Amino acid sequence: MMIEINPTTKIPESELDYTAEPSSGPGGQHVNRAHSRVTLHFDVNNSTSLSAPQKEKITKRLRNKISKDGILKVSSQRHRSQHANKREVTEKLQQLLGEALKQRRKRKPTRVPKAQKQKRLEEKRHRSEIKKYRKKVKH
Repeated sequence: MMIEINPTTKIPESELDYTAEPSSGPGGQHVNRAHSRVTLHFDVNNSTSLSAPQKEKITKRLRNKISKDGILKVSSQRHRSQHANKREVTEKLQQLLGEALKQRRKRKPTRVPKAQKQKRLEEKRHRSEIKKYRKKVKH
């Protein structure tokens, strides 16, 4: 099965590694035994479905979520079932990689309008006047 990131990029499920461990938080006796938290490990550096520029873009934009080994970890423990958490973790990966691979628009530098500059200078003059009248008067 393939996971679609965008129309041109698809990742085979064989490149994803799912692990399950006990979920944290409050609960009864079931929570201590059930492995419902799912963590997805995706090796960005060794992925065959991504091109070199895509790998670079992903590692740059998701550097907080990628380990030193180049492995992206995403986990979920919101649901009580392992299957629901696995589905959610896969959707999170799709969203993260989709956002990281999006083409960003260049910012057009704009100038500060003349009226805005005048307004700022007028505010400064007004503030200066107020402070000037706070000084002690010399006789």
